[in-house]
Amino acid sequence: MRAVEGHIPFRGYETWYRDVGPEDSVPLLCLHGGPGSTHYYFEPLEELGRRVVLYDQLGCGNSSRPDDPDLWTLELFLEEVQAVRDALGLERIHLLGTSWGAMLALEYVLGRPAGLVSLTLNAPPTAAKTWAAEAARLRAPLVEDEAVAEEEFSRLHVCRLDPLPDFVACGRAGRNKQVYEAIWGRQEWAPTGQLREWDVRARLSEIDLPTLITSGRYDMCTPALAEEAQRLIPGAERALFEESSHTAFVEEPERFRAVLADFLGRAEAG
Repeated sequence: MRAVEGHIPFRGYETWYRDVGPEDSVPLLCLHGGPGSTHYYFEPLEELGRRVVLYDQLGCGNSSRPDDPDLWTLELFLEEVQAVRDALGLERIHLLGTSWGAMLALEYVLGRPAGLVSLTLNAPPTAAKTWAAEAARLRAPLVEDEAVAEEEFSRLHVCRLDPLPDFVACGRAGRNKQVYEAIWGRQEWAPTGQLREWDVRARLSEIDLPTLITSGRYDMCTPALAEEAQRLIPGAERALFEESSHTAFVEEPERFRAVLADFLGRAEAG
């Protein structure tokens, strides 16, 4: 399988990317979560049978990791999406974002860039307030000790596989806490960062792309949140993965690829 890795100059730093699969297909550009996570858990999507482009957002994984809390803004990461597209000549794309990456994808799409064929949102927040409220509800039954609670929350609502696949563990090791805290805060259920008041629900009716929303039964993106996103985006489809939490593409990879491949094919045909 064709696989190319490299670095893209960006704001005086470097963004690392991986470009895999046949070049004669419309590429799927994947935006990872976090903020401050890495591309590694997208490994199962490399088996889609089409071109897939992954990258580590600035500050994360294999990309440059400047130590500057003031650097991390939504605007920077939106600019980076376009920089990746421009550098790799991605004129037409399917766009996929997961969690924070779904927030980034929504903001990017609402800017109406050219060349978008479809949008896939895995576990998408649409408002910081509703996301934090659901996370707090899921966290409430857990033990009082914060460190233990965060570990248990992750086991129940982020990735339920035990043991974790090596590529997921590798990705977690490459995360950047500074980015997460600057953009979101210290805890999923109590946002204090720049996006603590973020809310795009009133604008979702502007989206006119074929859109697929995916989430897991045990996801911190609860069925209620996923249903709201589907309701607010005209014509959006939704798939619920019964054995998954926040990373259905890792927890149920074969079914996720099948659902995604079918959607992408129909989006292109339409």
